[in-house]
Amino acid sequence: MKITITGYKKEERFSQGVTNDEDTELINFLINKGLDVVPTIWNDPNVVWSSYDVVVIKSPWDYHNHLKEFLNWLNNLKKSGVRVLNPVEIIQWNSDKHYLKDVAEKGLPVIPAEYLEKGSVLERLFFNYFNTEKLVVKPCISAGAQNTITVSKDNFEERSAEIETLLKEQDYMVQPFVEEIKNGEWSFLFFNGKYSHCSLKTPKQGDFRVQHYHGGSISYPVPDPLHIEQAGLYLKSLPQATLYARVDGVLINNSFHLMELELIEPYLFLNGDSGLLENYYQALIALTK
Repeated sequence: MKITITGYKKEERFSQGVTNDEDTELINFLINKGLDVVPTIWNDPNVVWSSYDVVVIKSPWDYHNHLKEFLNWLNNLKKSGVRVLNPVEIIQWNSDKHYLKDVAEKGLPVIPAEYLEKGSVLERLFFNYFNTEKLVVKPCISAGAQNTITVSKDNFEERSAEIETLLKEQDYMVQPFVEEIKNGEWSFLFFNGKYSHCSLKTPKQGDFRVQHYHGGSISYPVPDPLHIEQAGLYLKSLPQATLYARVDGVLINNSFHLMELELIEPYLFLNGDSGLLENYYQALIALTK
């Protein structure tokens, strides 16, 4: 069985603050387990995708900047009959943050959101609607906090002009600023639906973005089993099994609330740990038997 681990043409900005080359460590681990695995870049025109039995979409970290091309590539993979992990349908659904509405409609705790269509404007009414002093506005298709903006009642006029310009390009979502983010964003990692490990990403002083390339810090606390169970409920709502899933959220009154369900290209915080790599390997084997 020929497997490819698919990533992107690397950019230094995404690896700042990360000690490990996760993709290389994962590939080497899988090779040492006896698997026939090679790396590829998702938009490399020289790759013959039909030559592989399994395409693992691991880290296409620039997909949101080339979405039409990325979705076309996924469709072509599906037509070729190659096994794709995570499944193409799951990735397509997860590529647009409107999916959070679907999750919320299933009764699962999600940070509330409303959506602004391309060409619309941000209005003050959202402060009252969410009963908040501060809003977070982010693109429906993005990654890594790209073009994510906080708006307060005091700077609304200044920020709304900037957002109006951005809204000419694509849809955006509006959420209340969740103060609990200052305590950190929890990331629960699951492989084939089974819990593996977690991380806690904390923003630097004066910021709200938790990503390491925005100065956020990463720790690895032992989570409450209750929160692991709560995070796992989001995966049980999916129609297909996933090789990997990162469930990101915050704790509000000791209850987990979803911020993002990462099913396309999450950093997995494997950190070269043989036990965590083994968890990934066992999930891969189970899904490719």
